[in-house]
Amino acid sequence: MTDTSDTHTLVSVPGGVTAAAGFLASGIPAGLKPAGALDIALVVADGPPVPAAAVFTTNSVAAAPVLVSRRHIASGFARAVVINAGNANACTGAQGVVDAEQTARVLADVLGAEPGDMIVSSTGVIGVPLPVEMLVAALPRAAESLSAGGGDRAAHAIMTTDTVAKQHAVRIQLAGRTVTVGGMAKGSGMIKPNMATMLSVITTDAPLTSAACDAALRTAVDTTFNCVTVDSDTSTNDMVVLLASGAAGGAAIGPQSPEFAAVASAVHEVAGVLAIMVARDGEGATKLVTVTVNGASTDADARLAAFAVADSPLVKTAIFGRDANWGRVAMALGKCGCAIDADAFDITFAGVEVCRGGAGLTFDEELALSALSADEVAVDIDLHLGAGRARVWTCDLTYDYVRINGEYRS
Repeated sequence: MTDTSDTHTLVSVPGGVTAAAGFLASGIPAGLKPAGALDIALVVADGPPVPAAAVFTTNSVAAAPVLVSRRHIASGFARAVVINAGNANACTGAQGVVDAEQTARVLADVLGAEPGDMIVSSTGVIGVPLPVEMLVAALPRAAESLSAGGGDRAAHAIMTTDTVAKQHAVRIQLAGRTVTVGGMAKGSGMIKPNMATMLSVITTDAPLTSAACDAALRTAVDTTFNCVTVDSDTSTNDMVVLLASGAAGGAAIGPQSPEFAAVASAVHEVAGVLAIMVARDGEGATKLVTVTVNGASTDADARLAAFAVADSPLVKTAIFGRDANWGRVAMALGKCGCAIDADAFDITFAGVEVCRGGAGLTFDEELALSALSADEVAVDIDLHLGAGRARVWTCDLTYDYVRINGEYRS
């Protein structure tokens, strides 16, 4: 658990996206994936539309469900999120938008709601027409399967190349109320969000306003999902949605309310744990890698430097090979575009100091090999230029990454 202040302590709880009161979820097979695997997830506010916010991919080739959901979330409210796996409905032309709108319309009819209150999302192969009739035919069954304990099945239904379902929830005592924030995410490859993450739904029973949802989500995303990279590729379908049921009771919480900071911290905690789960589960990954840059001229420069290191195939393959080849880190720093003093930076590789003042140090290679054999590796850099800092999560680059992506459509 994380202590967020002198009076607010976050405690991890089970339940994922349905841990917060006022939400139901389900996960069912519709035939979009082979062998009867779960492939449709539904998360629904158990009542009228609730305050909501979302962030979407910055990829110019945005998928049809992104285009539709951007319009729908503009109201600041939503009733349900439906996610299908097995097909991205991206690069599918005007028909893809028609299919996404039909999905929203059919789901709204099933739930007795308005199409504009439906958020639709898809994940899977790009450029293949969505089997929309198969999808919409399964929506009544998905609705019938909704339950307060359905978060786990929903989290499994959105997986593609993920090896584990990604869920987290926390609880906080706030002004005499118990407030819960929970969520689920999917993502393993084509990961450098540049806004959010692959796909994620976060829920809370705090009485956040729409503006508070937007503020809390954007702040959380900036230092969590937006600080994850697996392969430097930004998906066409990335989306994160935050829904607030208000079921915990009490007065509405806006961005200026005294309680906002505590709830925002809980949203950040859930987003952060989910983001690290994504990095740890990168396609073919054997190690979670944390790159921390201190001493940059600005935070923006630190972020540039951290991503340059985290995205470098040479750095990532060295870590996979358990080789403390810090020269690759120095190379990445030099090309990143931020202010660098070649005679000032220090590098510590898996806890072993390997470079000081831009020059190599004699270090124990066996100690470094042992440290790099762990399933979590830290690369720490100090540029000695200022107070800017950033932290980015990634993973190693392995033979299996090539195999998984080489066989993706096979």
